[in-house]
Amino acid sequence: MNRIPKTEISVSPVTLGTMTYGSPVAFDDAVKLTRYALSQGVNHIDTANMYEGYNRYAGSAGGVAEEIVGSAIKGMPRGSVIVSTKVGMKVGDAPEDEGTSAAAIEKQLDASLRRMKTDYIDLYYLHRYDANAPLPEILAALQKAVFAGKIRYYGVSNYSAEQLSALLKAADELGLPRPVVCQPPLSLLKQDALSALIPLCAAEDLAVIPYQIYQGGLLTGKYKRGAEPPKGSRAEEKPAWLAAPDDTIYDKLEAIEQSAKARGISMSAYALRWTLEQPAVVSAIVGVKSDRQVDDALAALR
Repeated sequence: MNRIPKTEISVSPVTLGTMTYGSPVAFDDAVKLTRYALSQGVNHIDTANMYEGYNRYAGSAGGVAEEIVGSAIKGMPRGSVIVSTKVGMKVGDAPEDEGTSAAAIEKQLDASLRRMKTDYIDLYYLHRYDANAPLPEILAALQKAVFAGKIRYYGVSNYSAEQLSALLKAADELGLPRPVVCQPPLSLLKQDALSALIPLCAAEDLAVIPYQIYQGGLLTGKYKRGAEPPKGSRAEEKPAWLAAPDDTIYDKLEAIEQSAKARGISMSAYALRWTLEQPAVVSAIVGVKSDRQVDDALAALR
């Protein structure tokens, strides 16, 4: 377990991602999959109010993945599971169904708590930067949620270094709680966060828990130059969510695969280990659709 600085929260190196819960991972299967991951030592679940799998479209109601998580952890000691969810993406037509205004945070947080049938959320993320919500308003709303016992800590996702720096400065100037964790995309194929964002997190003692570590499956070794996408892959099931690799990407993938082979490990294990070796990273979000994928991720740690 790795501790998130300035908190009493410790998380497993692998965080269970839930973006595909609902479709293609059906409700009951997702509940079983979540419980399996928890039984194998994963203690951190990452979800969002917008997640509903491949059925998602801009502005759809979401909430499906949160309901699944709620069903999966029902009856378990609440303190044994670290639950993260997010607010900010569009999940309806009302003004408070999008963004991170005080009204949006209050409405969406309460909805998330109801769906997951829990009294509190361990880590509550601002899912994206909201230029229309003043930072003092956002910070005051989050402090209110902490004081009410609805969230323990908060973090940011998809923020740039400049946006995070402004948030930290505002929190310090107002004497309001700082974020404790940052969730950027990060992989062997997408390393932008290493230039400024992750160094900022390391300097400010924020934990990093990245997503897209397998880049939609490209870093698992399943995609081959000149071959059709394998059955059950994201490119086959939801091509809109994964751009077709060009020769430049295949050149990189083949070089990465050779590096993995030289170390005697799979490409996915290499991708996961590389992610966990980056500064400030305490856990990596791994989206799974089967028990075998859970096993593979955990085996990569050994």
